[in-house]
Amino acid sequence: MGLLERVSTLVRANLNDLIDRAENPSKMIKQVILDMENQLLQVKTQVAISIADQHMLEKKMHESRDKAADWLRKAELAVEKGEDDLARAALARHKNAERMAGSFEQQVEDQRSQVSTLKAAFGKLEDKLAEAQAKSDVLLAQHRRARALGRASDAQMAIGGRSPARTFDRMKDKVAAHEAVSQAKADLAGDDVDHRFMQLEREDEVNRLLAELKAKREGAS
Repeated sequence: MGLLERVSTLVRANLNDLIDRAENPSKMIKQVILDMENQLLQVKTQVAISIADQHMLEKKMHESRDKAADWLRKAELAVEKGEDDLARAALARHKNAERMAGSFEQQVEDQRSQVSTLKAAFGKLEDKLAEAQAKSDVLLAQHRRARALGRASDAQMAIGGRSPARTFDRMKDKVAAHEAVSQAKADLAGDDVDHRFMQLEREDEVNRLLAELKAKREGAS
């Protein structure tokens, strides 16, 4: 399997599915992260090599173009000097240098495409590795919860009507009913206190008005 194919396999990997299928999820996800780190290092190395190759090809392309231009100048000089045979030889080398430049130009384009592909693969694998590192603890915790809930459901189905969950619900209902009765009693007691204070306030108001009336009567007499 080639490097890019291995990277593509890792990038497409569904971490949730891998964990669900694994007998030892913790060991499995650690291995996946290790594989991603190793492949990332290989891709990074390959990117560097490919960029160096691209620069080498570009250098050879420019050298071939310079040679083609130089042989063309020499052919022109030979023509000026009346050296037709020498001019023909220079033109032949000029054309050969042009062909070499064209060949290197195509190789440069191919190499640039390869570099671009490797860089894209490196970026995707780097993102996938970051995702795996960030989610590893969360995914493992979710997996443990799912298994625990599954075992709890199996146990509940096994004991049927005597389910602890149902017993707990009944106890909760009883506690809620008791709390409701206690609250009602407290509310009634509070209402009685409020009523007594209202009576006292009304009596005070009546006594105050009576005192005012007496005071006015005594003042008039």
